[in-house]
Amino acid sequence: MNASDHDKSCCEVVADHENLAKELLGGMPPEEDLYDLADFFKVFGDSTRVKILYLLLCSEMCVGHIADTLGMTQSAISHQLRFLKQMKLVSTQREGKTIFYSLADAHIESILSQGYEHIKE
Repeated sequence: MNASDHDKSCCEVVADHENLAKELLGGMPPEEDLYDLADFFKVFGDSTRVKILYLLLCSEMCVGHIADTLGMTQSAISHQLRFLKQMKLVSTQREGKTIFYSLADAHIESILSQGYEHIKE
């Protein structure tokens, strides 16, 4: 099957496809924003980061408590928290020498909740 055969078997209204494509691409966010969005969703591709986010969904915590709860080293947790902070998913609050981490905003809770609902359907 050559390319022209594929076009014919797909749909007979090629002119409408071109108009639709132009319309859809015109409403698409800028390329840079799409790259940022893809990077944002990559954060959720690591189960350790998702576990940390779920813990912070329940309570503000310090590195030591997160590490103990997940049975991991403080170094490993600190590395992931740095990444989550860089991606603006967690925020920090210092009390003396201790830094407490929490979810950056309600959007993160919503993303976790909707993602979990989706996989359970």
